[in-house]
Amino acid sequence: MRFGLFGGTFNPVHLGHLRAALEVREGFELEEILLIPAALPPHKLPGEVVDAGDRLHMLNLALEDTAGLSVSEVELKRSGPSYTIDTINHFKGVLPEKSTIYLIMGLDAFLEIDSWKSYQALLLQVPIIVINRPQSDRRLSKLGWELMDDYLKSSLSGGYKFSELQSCYLAADKQPIHIFEVTALDISSTRIRSLVKKGRSIGYLVPRKIAEFITSRGLYL
Repeated sequence: MRFGLFGGTFNPVHLGHLRAALEVREGFELEEILLIPAALPPHKLPGEVVDAGDRLHMLNLALEDTAGLSVSEVELKRSGPSYTIDTINHFKGVLPEKSTIYLIMGLDAFLEIDSWKSYQALLLQVPIIVINRPQSDRRLSKLGWELMDDYLKSSLSGGYKFSELQSCYLAADKQPIHIFEVTALDISSTRIRSLVKKGRSIGYLVPRKIAEFITSRGLYL
């Protein structure tokens, strides 16, 4: 069985997140993708992210009628900062034996992976799916995936070489790093928060129930 882990602050979750998850699930024929909200992201400052309970509730609203996508509270139940390596180790212990676990992230996040806790262990333990997210489009349109290629050589090294046949980077002693382009929806959580603060509509950027929840809770004002 093949599972995907898609972590993030989801502050708030939006249609770009959801569409990307659906396309990755179909493209890699995954049994399920688990969306995992971070409790205390180590790269975020206190006050930048709304209460974890609100972010969890918005994810549950977004996925309530979506087969193959679900929410995991594992990082919300863990004390302290949310480290991906701890989450990987958790799921290796609870998913069915011989399952393949894919770690899903945007290019912007991958280009900082060398600053993550135990990132070398991540590269050894799980294949990674790097998706083209909207905020990266400008750079990708100029450089294609050369930016990622340069990063692998300059910051990660490890002998990665790109396989055209498999559309991924391979190294003898590490898991594959796949590249996967998704529909370019120019939506970001930062933009949504800015619109809410200005009193403008966020319709068609987030599911209707999430827009209503944000209004009812007075979030991002």
